[in-house]
Amino acid sequence: MADDHMVLALSNRTGEEKITAAFRRARDEGRAALITYLPLGFPTPEASLDLVQVLAEGGADIIELGIPFSDPLADGPTIQRATHAALQQGVTLLRCLEMAAQVRTRGVEVPLLFMGYLNPILAYSLEQFVQDCREVGVDGLIVADLPPEEAGELEEACRAEGRALVYLLAPTSTPARVALIAGRSTGFVYLVSVTGVTGARDRLPDGLAELVRCVRAATDKPVAVGFGIADGAQVRAVGQLADGVVVGSAIVERAGWGDGAREAVRDFVRSLCSALEEEGDGRE
Repeated sequence: MADDHMVLALSNRTGEEKITAAFRRARDEGRAALITYLPLGFPTPEASLDLVQVLAEGGADIIELGIPFSDPLADGPTIQRATHAALQQGVTLLRCLEMAAQVRTRGVEVPLLFMGYLNPILAYSLEQFVQDCREVGVDGLIVADLPPEEAGELEEACRAEGRALVYLLAPTSTPARVALIAGRSTGFVYLVSVTGVTGARDRLPDGLAELVRCVRAATDKPVAVGFGIADGAQVRAVGQLADGVVVGSAIVERAGWGDGAREAVRDFVRSLCSALEEEGDGRE
């Protein structure tokens, strides 16, 4: 990118390799990896930078940075409100790249993934966007509304820049669809635990264990489960099945707690890490 302050020194590892290493480290510690989500710009741009740092300090293995978008079809009301607030404060895709660079200059070393939607990336330029992700230290992408059948150009750009491209796998997927997405995802496979949108739920869906087993049978890549995971008990249960657990809305809720947000988010993430460490021999 044109701004020198956004260009960081690159490690010898690609983004995909860094993500793989994070899963391997968690596995070696006998637990699933904790993947946390926070939209950039919420509750304010500066506060979101502080909170991303808190996520890393609290023990998150991988952090998803949400790119605010005006039509977030996969997101429930909690994340919709948060991204709307970020948009109202002028957070754009370019600003998200700048903020990712700032996250790295603050010393956050865990893998970072952008999670967003296709239209802003198309408007920016696919190839340029992936190049800029590499420059600012973003290791991979999750594009919620992009199926693999339409992702050839983005896949090529990600391969060229060593960035992971993670696809969402719906719980209603056929075996053929599971094989397709498992084969095309890089870094890990993101298994959506429920039909519908994001948002914390009171209980895990029936049949999740069998669903995870089916996906794991189709790939040797790590499988992470997200959507609807709300607390330590659910994190522990999912962590016994999958290689990674994604928590988003429950974190976003605490991020909006004003002056107490930093402590609330830190304490919550630490509680999730403790839950994963308690998995012990219960993992499949």
